[in-house]
Parts: sequence; C-alpha cells; structure tokens
Amino acid sequence: MISSMTGYGKAERVLAGRKFVVEMKSVNHRYLEVSLRLPGLLLPLEAEVKKRIGEQFSRGRIEATIRVDMEGNAEGGSRFSLNLPLIRNYHALLGQMKKELGLEDEINLSVMAGFREAFVPAETLQEPGTLLEGLSPVLAEAIGMLKEMRQREGESLKRDLGERLTLIAGFLERIAGRAPQVVLEYQRRLGERVRELTGGMAIDEARLLQEVAIMADRSDITEEIVRFRSHMEQFAGLLTGGDAAGRKIDFLIQEMGREINTIGSKSGDAEIARYVIEIKSELAKLREQVQNIE
Repeated sequence: MISSMTGYGKAERVLAGRKFVVEMKSVNHRYLEVSLRLPGLLLPLEAEVKKRIGEQFSRGRIEATIRVDMEGNAEGGSRFSLNLPLIRNYHALLGQMKKELGLEDEINLSVMAGFREAFVPAETLQEPGTLLEGLSPVLAEAIGMLKEMRQREGESLKRDLGERLTLIAGFLERIAGRAPQVVLEYQRRLGERVRELTGGMAIDEARLLQEVAIMADRSDITEEIVRFRSHMEQFAGLLTGGDAAGRKIDFLIQEMGREINTIGSKSGDAEIARYVIEIKSELAKLREQVQNIE
C-alpha cells in the first residue's frame, strides 16, 4: 500500500496516576529520521522509543513529543525525594577539596542543600521498566494514528499518480502509432526533393530506398518505446504493492525521463515532439508527487 510521508497522530491516557501524552508528526525526508522531545524521567527510554518508531516506518522525518503529567491532587504533583547518589558524590568531592586545599570550613546541611538537583520529583526515581509499561500503549496508539493518516494521504497520491500514468501511456501510444508514418513521409519528401533537383530525370529507386533505410534506422525508437512501457508496468505494480516504494518509483521516473529524451532527439518529427513535451510535463508532476511517498 502506498503511504505518504506526511501525517499526524496524538494519543493520551491516564495510567497509574500519570497522564501520558504522545504527539507525533511526520514530513518528507530522503531517509528515516526520528527526533524526540522527552521529559527528564523518560530519557532512559529514548533508545527504546526510537526503536519502536523506526520499526513502523521506513522514510520521513518524524518528530515525537512525549509528556508525562501527574494526575490527582496538588500534593501528588509536588512530592520530592533526595537524590542520594548525587548528594554522596558532592559530599565526597567537597571532602577531597577540603583536604587538598587545607580548608577549615565545615561541610554542613546548608551547603549540601544548595546543590542543584539535590531534590528531585519523586516520579523521576521510577524504574524505566515501570515507565515503559505505562508509555507503551499510548505510544502504540499515536504510531497507529500517524500510520493511518499517512496511508490515507497515500491513497490520494496513488490515485493522482495512476491518472498521470494513464495520460502518459496515451501519449506514448500516439508516438508509437506516429513513428511508422514519419518514415513514409520522409520517403515521400525525399523523392519529391530529388525529382525537383533532377528536373524530372529518372530516379535511382534503390539509392532512394537506401537513404530511407538509413534514416529509418537512425530514427528508430522501437527499443525506447518498449523500455518505456516496461517502466510503466513496473510503476503500476509498485502502486499496488505492499512495500515502501518511493525510492523505486523515483528511479523509474528518472529512467522514463531518459527514454523520452532519446525519443525526442531521434524522431525529428513535430507531432512526436509535441507528445514528448506532454510526457515530460507529466513526468515532472510525477516526480514532484513521488517526493512525498514513503
């Protein structure tokens, strides 16, 4: 299924006295890039959250913001605990400083209480596993909403791409139908020009046909048309496939561009040139749309 790289998802739940809020949005990007904004108590889960998001997407820049708020009364949201490992480390360092410099000052309560992060919100001391257990269902719901929106956008893109591919196929068939006429018209014009120049003298038909054959060989676009049709078939197959197809489709559009350029340079026919311009125009629109496909 074709998916867009543009989407938005948000989920929130209250679990075990905490309100988990996960908000995600994604935009175009050549590769997959996940950017997280987490509160301090969830920083130990950063790698796991990135992993879970990365398992669900293959392209796009995904920005995820996660908040955790305490629910309930005011006291529940204002409980603090001592950050004992940090306090012990500060105390040991101060003792070392006092000894090394021969200082007389006492290391007392007022000194220790003044250090930043000596007191921390009680919830920051929660085990990462407990926090992940609460966060997991909310994260999964937000990811699901983002995927759903990307798929809806992808369906719109798929319809547009399919319609443009049909237009291109029509122009290509007109080119294929016109190509034999180009040779016949060249043969007629060449014969008229030779008769003009020779003043009605007998024409060496074998020589004339040889010139026509040389021209036909130089301007033959059969191979290019066959390859172009093959690219369109692969394109159509990718639109109905289940894998991320953005890079593959982009490559096919480049190849189709090369083939149509060759057709334009080899044919030398005004009518074919008009169809070539139409196809190039549609390919440019396809290329622009494909930049948003996962």
